[in-house]
Amino acid sequence: MILVTGATGNIGSALLEELHLAGAAPVRGLTRDAARAPFPEGVEAVEGDLARADSLKAALEGARSLFLLSGMGAEAEVLAAARQAGVEHVVLVSSITVQTHPHLPAAGRNLAVERLLKDSGMAWTVLRPTQFASNTLWWAPAIREQGVVRAPYPDIGLPAIHPADIAAVARAALTGPGHQGRTYVLTGPAPVTARQQVAAIAAASGREVSLVEISREEAHRQMASLMGDETADAVLDLMGGDVNDDLLTVHDTVWGVTGSAARPFRQWASDNAAAFR
Repeated sequence: MILVTGATGNIGSALLEELHLAGAAPVRGLTRDAARAPFPEGVEAVEGDLARADSLKAALEGARSLFLLSGMGAEAEVLAAARQAGVEHVVLVSSITVQTHPHLPAAGRNLAVERLLKDSGMAWTVLRPTQFASNTLWWAPAIREQGVVRAPYPDIGLPAIHPADIAAVARAALTGPGHQGRTYVLTGPAPVTARQQVAAIAAASGREVSLVEISREEAHRQMASLMGDETADAVLDLMGGDVNDDLLTVHDTVWGVTGSAARPFRQWASDNAAAFR
């Protein structure tokens, strides 16, 4: 039994589809509302909350593999419950910032979860993806309502990754040999700037979309109201305010693990064009 947490999210939903198409069985998806979970046929929906490890008993029963996203709940308690339930292998989604920006608070928290997993006694695989292509969904309301994106650092290119590629690597790690005890850095196939992302979204959605460059200070004011000063500063550093070679480097891990090339940003834009119309 494979238990997928975060099963209705960008990565989890793609992973359920990957496992379903691969014929991996049985598969179980964790959700807060099983009745409304849009899971593929044959995937068992089980309710639970990662913030409350005591709610996971039914979900973990019989599970031998676990897909877990760092930062989703009480990881120490979840990992302890998983080991007690007999889980043998955990695939953890962490972040590339553990190695590129270890001074950031979120990176420190991700590293702490990685260490908890490695000390848990269960086999492990750690995925460290870079910026998600799906982060551009933040722009969707402004594109739909105004046809304008206001963003800082419009010409700094990062190798953003399609969440489906993270899911593809996770599927390989959960179902194939040779992945235990491995840490995989995951990126898209090429750097893509915010300006190029806007152009790709415009082409995919059939809309005219313009980009207006704003200062870091203006971006911070907008973001801090939603996520707080500390997180806003960290996100802006990673968007372009504090980039380094490790953050900018393209890795071919997706190809090496799955045998398929990482999807370019324009593919993500095409897959999600409806969100911007």
